[in-house]
Amino acid sequence: MRVDDFDFELPNDSIALRPLARREAARLLRVSPQDQPVYSDHHVKDLPSLLRPGDALVFNNTRVVPARLSGHRIGRGNTTPKIEVTLHQRSSDNVWLAFAKPGRKLRVGDVIRLGGSGETCYRDSLDATVREKREGGEIALQFELSGAFLDEAVATHGQMPLPPYIATQRAPDSRDERDYQTIYATREGAVAAPTAGLHFTHDLMAALTARDISCHFLTLHVGAGTFLPVKVDQIADHRMHSEWGEITEATANSLNEAKAQGRRIICVGTTSLRMIETASLEDGTIEPMARATDIFITPGYRFKAVDGLITNFHTPRSTLFMLVSAFCGLRQMREAYAHAIATDYRFYSYGDACLLERQNP
Repeated sequence: MRVDDFDFELPNDSIALRPLARREAARLLRVSPQDQPVYSDHHVKDLPSLLRPGDALVFNNTRVVPARLSGHRIGRGNTTPKIEVTLHQRSSDNVWLAFAKPGRKLRVGDVIRLGGSGETCYRDSLDATVREKREGGEIALQFELSGAFLDEAVATHGQMPLPPYIATQRAPDSRDERDYQTIYATREGAVAAPTAGLHFTHDLMAALTARDISCHFLTLHVGAGTFLPVKVDQIADHRMHSEWGEITEATANSLNEAKAQGRRIICVGTTSLRMIETASLEDGTIEPMARATDIFITPGYRFKAVDGLITNFHTPRSTLFMLVSAFCGLRQMREAYAHAIATDYRFYSYGDACLLERQNP
């Protein structure tokens, strides 16, 4: 298939730049699995009545780090050009892979001083050396600090890495430190939020539990590669970014028990779905795992374990729109998105959501 097959026009004013004050007040488009698709309009707070007792919800508990840092190249020549880096994957205690802008101003061995210009690295700035340059502006940065000291310095000097479609229209601020984080985020390492989970509140989680809907947690540290455009013409030629994740033995056992009892597995977000499908055998059995995944789900993929998906509305020509098209069918998702646009749903990370259900789960 061609990437053009997944294109659509979205009015600029459909892009949400802020979330609603009450997370669960976001709108929810339900796409029911029928020969003639039915689209019904709800709100996220309605989920307890829309889901079935016994359903197993799977959440991604990754926590976003303030991974966007600004600084200057130092120590080479008479100029100190400005450099912005977005960390996207940690490879050791003191090395991160990052995207640099402008990457052309950097060479292997260059030092970037991030967050300030003071002489003391820990207090006033954070120094990192370029150890490797890759394609597309990607670099490997080795920091002078490591472990918890590096984490603290990044938290001090970094900003929330808002998606480009928000960051180009406004600067991140203190509200984003709260808004761009799920209430159950516990494991630091993501540089993009699992945005479907942003709609969930403690009251909503309690209402789900009261409805006998169970909640399970896994980890996928979402990388900045999730925002990279697909630059090839044929989707088969696209190389998916790699992200690290973990499904514990306890979580795998609980979900396998749910499947054995005929209960549905509903993933909250495409990140949870990608992890479950990565860890699933052909018979639908979910195995524990702690490793990277670069699974790329496109139309024609046979889903092994996931029966439903709660997700936000995605960008045109993106791997995530390809994923939901694989889940429900390209024609059905085109119709669903057309309905959402015509009825003023809010799109992308801070926008509204949809509930996608597969046929005969």
